[in-house]
Amino acid sequence: MGSNSFPSPMNRRLLSASFALALASVAQGQTVSTAPTLAAPGQPQRTGIPGGFEIIGESLVSAQQLFLGTEDKVYFVDKVEANPTQINGHPVWASEWALASNKQRGMEAITNSFCAGGNVLGNGTWLNVGGNQAVQWGGEPASAQDGSVGPYFNADGRTSIRMLDHCDEGDCEWYLSPVPSEQRWYPTLETLQDGSIIILGGCRNGGYVNDRFQDNPSYQFFPPRGNGESIPSPILQSTLPANLYPLTWLLPSGGLLIQSNWATVVLDLATNTEKALDNIPDAVRVYPASAGTLMLPLTPANNYTATVLFCGGSNIKTDQWLAPDFHPPTYPASASCVKLTPDVSGSYQNEDPLPEARVMVSLIQLPDGKVLALNGGGLGTAGYGNNTWAIGHSYGDRPVLQPVIYDPAAPTGSKWSIDGLSASLVPRMYHSSAVLLPDGSVLVSGSNPNPDYTVGPDVTYPTEYRTEIWYPSWYKERRPQPKGLLSQYSYGGPKFDIVLDSDDLAGDVENVKKVVVSIIRPGFSTHNMNMGQRFVQLDSSYTAYADNNTAVVHVSQLPPNPAILAPGPALVFVTVNGIPSVGKMVMVGSGQIAEQPILPVEALAPAEIVPKTAGSGGSSGGGENAAVGGVRISGSLVALLSFLVSVFVFGS
Repeated sequence: MGSNSFPSPMNRRLLSASFALALASVAQGQTVSTAPTLAAPGQPQRTGIPGGFEIIGESLVSAQQLFLGTEDKVYFVDKVEANPTQINGHPVWASEWALASNKQRGMEAITNSFCAGGNVLGNGTWLNVGGNQAVQWGGEPASAQDGSVGPYFNADGRTSIRMLDHCDEGDCEWYLSPVPSEQRWYPTLETLQDGSIIILGGCRNGGYVNDRFQDNPSYQFFPPRGNGESIPSPILQSTLPANLYPLTWLLPSGGLLIQSNWATVVLDLATNTEKALDNIPDAVRVYPASAGTLMLPLTPANNYTATVLFCGGSNIKTDQWLAPDFHPPTYPASASCVKLTPDVSGSYQNEDPLPEARVMVSLIQLPDGKVLALNGGGLGTAGYGNNTWAIGHSYGDRPVLQPVIYDPAAPTGSKWSIDGLSASLVPRMYHSSAVLLPDGSVLVSGSNPNPDYTVGPDVTYPTEYRTEIWYPSWYKERRPQPKGLLSQYSYGGPKFDIVLDSDDLAGDVENVKKVVVSIIRPGFSTHNMNMGQRFVQLDSSYTAYADNNTAVVHVSQLPPNPAILAPGPALVFVTVNGIPSVGKMVMVGSGQIAEQPILPVEALAPAEIVPKTAGSGGSSGGGENAAVGGVRISGSLVALLSFLVSVFVFGS
């Protein structure tokens, strides 16, 4: 046959049949995507009581700082103190907890990480920045700052940038960046659009609150930008003494929301200028007033507009903090909640108050879109000291053991609920932490309002090692097991499909209308903040099949704006009718610290439920119309395409 010859009639039929078979193979799940797909998530492995707490063991170090590094590994960072566990001839102050095996190992944190800040770079490397000078017994300064003297053999950590390339092999270790930070105790870290990190604020020597003799009211970047010098911040300069751990969020507009003492600004990083917004009402929210704070979910419904929630704290005037008659443990906490949508308005709005006033409260974003509030006390503030009026050493008192759930979608007046929730048995006061786990539970640990390791029957608030897991109400429900989730997500780009079977939809095709695909960054937990915590819902539609109650969910990549969710590792969840899948660890963005590629957004197909065909019976097995593999295609469509190929390509 020559190069311009047509196939014989027999060969035409064979080729037509081959093409039909190829289409059928597509119908069995051959899809094209920009990233590898993940194995479908399974079911939770723990047996805890929904709505309750379970103590799973004692940590090697007290959990002053806490973050999820992989699906299986949680990392703890403490200050230097006399923790009983030893490593290399001195007490350990960092550790790793493997969730599946419940095994732990000590880690070298190298320098004193007391009250450091943390977050994750766009390439997946975690940073732990700043800390305290080298110390000895009781937290007093060591005679040498280079780590050469006992009993703790720790070095000055105030300029340290500790780095961790997390792993699941149990052999990764902290190491120091050759490029130091300025001296910063109580700094805040926020990941930016290119995967770099901004480091804000802090002090040089520490204390209950800050003062002008040790203040560092500036910010810098890692990796360093320009000449590497820090840039002064007017809001931090003007909000002494309560300007430590400034509350900071990257906004979808690209600005940086900063809240410190009573003041609020948006920082323009292109010009290094600050735009003042309204003062926050009712209470101070930053450390040591220590309110719970959280950016509420960014969704297609709210056009990815950021609203930040602030709950609790203390109504302490600026001149009260250091007044001789100010005794924090007798001072009532605030129940006030307010929210701010800074890309829309500079004014705060009132929100339903907490059911019970509290300071040192953590707000944890759950994959069902609700928020868990836990930890803290009803009196006082964060901090500790040797004052006669302290509770032992604690500046806080009256632990609040009851968790509470906030539902942003509930009507005003009913956003908070304790229905079905049990109280913890462990007071979680100053230096307690909490972080979301992949199965939707929350790991809770820490509490140590003491200058050094302090335990005993007469100690009201000891150095706490008991570690709990809190279980959501839906923990034991059958979880969706979506097929086709990607391992990496771009900003814009081609859509992808995931498949839900009848079990995933609980046997009801109408549940496809209640599917949410979300990406959550659990954040770096310390001092009742989770730096970097964020929930972003991906846009989606569906083609569902009433014949067998299955569905293909068509999902967009992230919006083409890295300021909505900065690059780096995160968890992806698929929630069906309020029941989330187990989360899978994924990479957001390119995996590099660099300007992120922005791709065109592929349009989604309209949402559709294909009705039952005659005689289908609605079984859960295969049908003529069904979700098979990851492609919306039916037997009749294959036949039609085969016919068109034979007519228009090969002739009749």
